[in-house]
Amino acid sequence: MATAAGHPARVDSAVDHVSVHAYTIPTDAPEADGTFDWQQTTMIVVEIEGGGRRGLGYAYTDASAAAVVRGMLAERIHGLPVMDVPRAWIAMVRAVRNAGRPGIAASAIAAVDAALWDLKARLLDVPLVSLLGAVRPGIDLYGSGGFTSYSVRALQEQCAGWVAAGISRVKMKIGRDANAKADVERVKAVRDAIGAPAQLFVDANGAYDRKQALAVAEAIGPFGVSWFEEPVSSDDLEGLRLMRDRAPAGIEIAAGEYGYDLRYFRRMLEAGAVDVLQADATRCAGITGFLQVGALCDAFGMPLSAHTAPSLHLAPCCALGPVRHVEYFHDHVRIEQMLFDGAQRPRGDGCLYPDLSRPGLALELKRPDASRFEVR
Repeated sequence: MATAAGHPARVDSAVDHVSVHAYTIPTDAPEADGTFDWQQTTMIVVEIEGGGRRGLGYAYTDASAAAVVRGMLAERIHGLPVMDVPRAWIAMVRAVRNAGRPGIAASAIAAVDAALWDLKARLLDVPLVSLLGAVRPGIDLYGSGGFTSYSVRALQEQCAGWVAAGISRVKMKIGRDANAKADVERVKAVRDAIGAPAQLFVDANGAYDRKQALAVAEAIGPFGVSWFEEPVSSDDLEGLRLMRDRAPAGIEIAAGEYGYDLRYFRRMLEAGAVDVLQADATRCAGITGFLQVGALCDAFGMPLSAHTAPSLHLAPCCALGPVRHVEYFHDHVRIEQMLFDGAQRPRGDGCLYPDLSRPGLALELKRPDASRFEVR
């Protein structure tokens, strides 16, 4: 076997070294959704060396995930064959058993797993999407942000900007108004700004109880809302199922971004709680976990949507049949463009396409730019 450059592919390469750094990047304005406020975003970046190459992976999480990588994961995968990514993934899942897999541990595994996939593809000198096997050349996007902290004018400008750039699906946050009156008015304002053809999504981040969520769904239905994300808590499977059964027919119910293991997603699907399942590779234990969710969606005949981190999700989303689209999230788009060389931009048709001229995830860390945000 040889690489495209004619050099032998090091299929016998082992993991030589694992490094991890955490970065906290201020937002460009105060942000909020239906249940949370924030002014910064933290990510960890893992780099793995083996066979003379270096792979890169990352996850949006707390800085403490970096300590999990250093203290619990790095030694478990050291010396393992780079080509055996599932073997390393299982070793990491076992390593965090007593610490608890959901949450910080899962996001730490996610960053390492992504770096392993990137390294494997780099050693074979192929794009990751080619290694996984593409089912489509690119993936549809929806613009996401529309924070409850924005003024109506800022909200309209952001959403209309995505549509003008060719992204015909936009998502805004709702859920801060106890009586939902302001939410409905903001939804109307966005519809006025983006025009009738564009698809309008809303996300309450679990802010409403069941009765409130039903009332909001009925109130925003006339404005052509086609997606209602987490109208109630994603832990309330009965409430999600109620919304799926009772919301206006044109509104799909979506949830799943807080899933950390396959059992979580299976319970949600078995409950018939959603019309579209969401999953986040930076939370569900990496690209390996995301591929597993894709197989589960295949089995249930359920569409899948990737939550945020567009540069990381690009390759696996092009390789999975059930995937409908990727969330083009304002914060993560901004961070990935700032810190990674090779982060792709839409081409005007509302899609993101992998760079087939570069191996792996096609990302390189801009170290001087990242260093000023490092958490020490």
